[in-house]
Amino acid sequence: MSQDQGPKHIGILLFDGLEELDAVGPWEVLAYWTRNYPEDGYDVVMLSGDGLPVMAAKGLLLTPHTSRAEAPRFEVFLHPGGHGTRTLARNDGHLDWMRTLRAQVPLMTSVCTGSLVYAAAGLLQGRPATTYWDALDTLAELDPSIQVRPDDRWVDDGDVVSSAGVSAGIDMALHLVRRLAGVQRAREVRRGIQYDPEPPV
Repeated sequence: MSQDQGPKHIGILLFDGLEELDAVGPWEVLAYWTRNYPEDGYDVVMLSGDGLPVMAAKGLLLTPHTSRAEAPRFEVFLHPGGHGTRTLARNDGHLDWMRTLRAQVPLMTSVCTGSLVYAAAGLLQGRPATTYWDALDTLAELDPSIQVRPDDRWVDDGDVVSSAGVSAGIDMALHLVRRLAGVQRAREVRRGIQYDPEPPV
């Protein structure tokens, strides 16, 4: 990154009813990366529509850094999932905003049922995508042209990347680090956050 060039911005959307780990999991990966390796030229912020705190699905109160109106231009945008996406997928204003972002943002990403919003906005037409296991049928119903990938942890289709539910967002975020900064950097980030999943059940 040159001295007179600012960082490229990654935005993670917050909204009422989002699934906590859908946002905080990728945040952990991306914030560790951007704070420890600023020379890679990226930063990450959380935003909400009005810049005010939101109540997540399980009661965690999350405070954004900025609002939609004050947000920088994003290089990467991440839409989490959660029960709140059902409302957003029927909100014409939100869907119009997603279409506007699609025209401006080089890389649109989603976690869990965030892909339902993208589908409702027409962003996944004719493309491969995935979502939370219990919403796969809904994804197909929203747009039958979508090539639903039920067995994939994430699906990278170039300028759109979707992931399966909750914990898959961490894997997808590490994939983004690998894609944007290389395999070695992704390994350093994974080691830094000690992401070595070994579930006991």
